[in-house]
Amino acid sequence: MSDPPVQSVLRALALLKELNRQRNTTVDQLHRNTGLPKPTIMRLLGTLAAAGLVAKGERGIGYRITSEVAALSCGFHGGPLVAEAGKPWAADLTRRLKWPAAIAVADQARVAISVSTIAESSVSPFHATIGVRLSMVTRALGRAWLAFCTEAERQILLRMLAASPDPEDCPPNLERVVQGIVTTVRRQGYALRDPAVEPRSSDTVAVPILLGSQVAGTIGLSYFRSVVSHATLVDVLVPALQEASRQITASMERLSHSRER
Repeated sequence: MSDPPVQSVLRALALLKELNRQRNTTVDQLHRNTGLPKPTIMRLLGTLAAAGLVAKGERGIGYRITSEVAALSCGFHGGPLVAEAGKPWAADLTRRLKWPAAIAVADQARVAISVSTIAESSVSPFHATIGVRLSMVTRALGRAWLAFCTEAERQILLRMLAASPDPEDCPPNLERVVQGIVTTVRRQGYALRDPAVEPRSSDTVAVPILLGSQVAGTIGLSYFRSVVSHATLVDVLVPALQEASRQITASMERLSHSRER
């Protein structure tokens, strides 16, 4: 029989995860989002600060994670092939276009972000997104997957979506909504986020990453709507994403062949 988990460690990890979701977080926010008592939060923040993982926010208000948090994942080398192949191309997109890029992979009836360049972008609409699971029905990275996957896969996903209690995954008239998404996205060649999804000040555009006839992942760029015109979207962002997608596919094929030898 395994030993029981150390509760203080679990609480500290829960706190770190919550801190990682915002640029700056107050004790009140941490209390609401984790359910931990405020005295416990203060003790844990003190410990995390002593370890160099947490620091006071700007003007001494709230708390933020430090760059030392990145060291916690430096030994992880797993992840899907598309993330390994795609990370340099996502970074290149952000270097050239400034907007943050993300690569997502399927996670049951949602997509999960496995690569993000938010840290390299000074104009990101978001904070941390690695591991965040997004709807295939309302989010650009998910819609690109839903539109370009095989019909057999789409039917399986539809059944999974229909069983979801989340209205973002299973809106009324699900099949008609999905068919509309598929038709529009395939005609355009790219997917956009549902305009009703917050924050409405930003948007994401995404395209599929194909390996043979299968969607291996999706890649997207997030931007502020007030800054990027429709012409810039279709003439600059979409072609850049499509070229990155082709290069990622080529990189995946090379990696697959090298591992088979």
